[in-house]
Amino acid sequence: MSLINQNSHRYIYIADDDEDDRTLFTEAILEVDPFVILKEAQDGIELMHIVDTLSNPLPDIIFLDINMPKKDGFECLEEIRKQDGAIKDVKVIILSTSSNPEDIEKALELGATFYAVKPSRFETLKLFLEDVLKTNWEVLKNKKKFRLI
Repeated sequence: MSLINQNSHRYIYIADDDEDDRTLFTEAILEVDPFVILKEAQDGIELMHIVDTLSNPLPDIIFLDINMPKKDGFECLEEIRKQDGAIKDVKVIILSTSSNPEDIEKALELGATFYAVKPSRFETLKLFLEDVLKTNWEVLKNKKKFRLI
């Protein structure tokens, strides 16, 4: 069942070099909200091309892996936050296999809205995505910014 009004769409971008992870993410988010409009990038260069050319309407959330070829997630995050215009304020959620505290701290310092470790189970990913889509980001602004799922 959709979490939002059927006449409303959320624009979600996902950047991850692992095709299986992108497929799993796509299946999970569409089960959570079948009205999501999803743009996929297989690396940081492709994501930044999408951000630079297709950001109208702006994405509601960008999910970003850290370890990608050509341009990693940290570089993308830093570039997004330095953009002119509203794109610099888009919610960016780091979704990575890394639970390294240094990666988490770096992501948050670079302006990540939230950091989550990729879950190993499909159902856990769906529950996480449901939580993300229901989150009141204004309330969360000064609270927990990391989640091990």
